[in-house]
Amino acid sequence: MSLSPYARLLARPEILRLVLVGLVARLPHAATGVVVTLHVTSTLGHSYAAAGVVTAAMTIGMAIGAPWRGRRVDRIGLRRALVPTVLVESAVWIAAPHLPYRLLVVAAFVAGVFLVPVFSIVRQSLAVLVPPAEQKTAYALDSVCTELTFMLGPVLGVLLATQVSTAVALLTIGASTVGAGVVLLWTDPPTRSEQALDLSVPVAPVTADRSPLRSPQVWATLAAGTAASLVLTGTDLGIVAQLQHLGASESIGWVIAVWAFGSVIGGLVYGASHRTVPPLALVLAMSVLTIPAAFASSVWTVAVAVVVAGLFCAPALSSITAALVAAVPESRRGEVLGWSGTASTLGGSLGAPLIGVAIDRASPQAGFLVSALVGVVLTAAGLALLGSVRARRGTSTGSAGGPATTGPTRDAPTGAAEVS
Repeated sequence: MSLSPYARLLARPEILRLVLVGLVARLPHAATGVVVTLHVTSTLGHSYAAAGVVTAAMTIGMAIGAPWRGRRVDRIGLRRALVPTVLVESAVWIAAPHLPYRLLVVAAFVAGVFLVPVFSIVRQSLAVLVPPAEQKTAYALDSVCTELTFMLGPVLGVLLATQVSTAVALLTIGASTVGAGVVLLWTDPPTRSEQALDLSVPVAPVTADRSPLRSPQVWATLAAGTAASLVLTGTDLGIVAQLQHLGASESIGWVIAVWAFGSVIGGLVYGASHRTVPPLALVLAMSVLTIPAAFASSVWTVAVAVVVAGLFCAPALSSITAALVAAVPESRRGEVLGWSGTASTLGGSLGAPLIGVAIDRASPQAGFLVSALVGVVLTAAGLALLGSVRARRGTSTGSAGGPATTGPTRDAPTGAAEVS
């Protein structure tokens, strides 16, 4: 595997700056869940179920807010869209350590709605800064960086919460979140092509574009995102449950780390290759390869199984981003990437209780099996949707006497793969 495609990307100062900003700005997001759980259970003295309610409130807020914030970026530009976010997040996180439980639930919801959209902004800007021929590599690099932040973030959050205090950890997360927003305001990465050409050109309001949710291609790709998130949630819970069942709780950390390492390797290989694979196919492969973990009977066999499945994680996530960017006009990218965040949030939110029930009522291995099977069903539904759309198009164009066209939609980057 040659890393020269990544070297060429990172040799451009504007891309290197964007990648570094995204890497650091995602850390507080990755640490929030575990720090909030520790604060509710340790400092406030409530149950883990109560902590789950706070996390769920934030998750619901994120699912609602992501498309809205993305559309605001599309309509009025990055800086104007981020100013209210930074102000609200500042107020919420300053107050959070001092709030009683019920008000903390409300604050978590508000924080989710106004969360700085680092993930979508970085991907939207990469679509502008990177030529179409190199975008697969750029999105793979972005997915790898995301894996790294989710390896480091929880560790740093737990360290701060346990060695100092959960109040300080919450304030640090808040300061980091607001700091990420300020850095994005300062660097103002381009989210539209005219900004990349001339930063003095304002972003024109857009009101007449076709909604991305009217596209079957987008719906199928969002289904892939939901399936991927659900499978990843199932793998996460499955690792914890199975290793506890085996009496090897001390191995949970390193098994999750090697799982993430497999994703990093898979992402680097996929991004450096010349072959593009549709997101539904990659998520289907990840789902199928998660099934063997349900039959693993030792720590090492669990580790091997999740590493193999993890090889398809970062490629699947980067392929989903590439497909969504290709499926909509530039003026709708922020919104569709917001919907991608909502789809992922939905997968995690639905997956956690479903898989938890399967583990409780069946066995620890059921976490792997149920999530994998649901992933297969969702990806199969996405493939069936695209197949029926193509069949209808083929029938209509055939009756009109012309060839059927199944290529990317308008404004799709040249060379971008069709979602299938």
